[in-house]
Amino acid sequence: AIVGSSTSGIKPTDMQVAMKKHPERLVVGHPFNPVYLLPLVEIVGGEQTFPEAIEVAKEMYASIGMKPVVIRKEIEAFVGDRLLEAAWREALWLIKDGICTVEELDDIMRYGFGLRWAQMGMFQVYRVAGGEAGMRHFMAQFGPCLKWPWTKLMDVPEFNDELVDLIATQSDDQAHGLSIRELEKIRDENLVAIMEALSKQNKGKGWGAGALHKDYTKQLARLAAKKPTASKAVEKAKAEKPKKKKKG
Repeated sequence: AIVGSSTSGIKPTDMQVAMKKHPERLVVGHPFNPVYLLPLVEIVGGEQTFPEAIEVAKEMYASIGMKPVVIRKEIEAFVGDRLLEAAWREALWLIKDGICTVEELDDIMRYGFGLRWAQMGMFQVYRVAGGEAGMRHFMAQFGPCLKWPWTKLMDVPEFNDELVDLIATQSDDQAHGLSIRELEKIRDENLVAIMEALSKQNKGKGWGAGALHKDYTKQLARLAAKKPTASKAVEKAKAEKPKKKKKG
């Protein structure tokens, strides 16, 4: 058995310090919302975690259609949230400095690079951008740009009432009166549509999250075919029930 935690940022080693029993079984499994649709789960072990516990967790998550990724080196906030935090900091500056509104920023993401990231990720997108010469050409061409003062990632704007009111007001305007439940429904339906579309790519084999979605759907179909339905079970029981002998 394993001891699981879904913490989004605490290192398992820090939690193991307070564990009096079986710290070697502790494994972090960090999913992403909505967890019933997004397949990724980051798996993280601490200094005392047995490798076998990580393998058990990995197999368990894969068996329910998720995409387990083992984080090779323990670090606070793991990988996904560190990337999100970096983007969030820059976004706050862009809003605070009046460069764009929250709706304009979201449009830039969802109509632009967000679509590329959803099906290829960051590094594969840049590999393609490098042309036939690939990633080496891309890094040689754009690597020097990292020294340009284009980002404020290391600084955080003062999170005062003025900034909160500015972002909250713009966010309310962006929602156009839709409730959180309505927005959640739109989000979920869009995620399903994206994964179903990706499942048809790569000559029918599926691509990225779509390939995982396709394989797990097939797995569920096989399980459903093997498991008898309630009506079939009743019919089988009736057929096997011994008939009463007639008297006389």
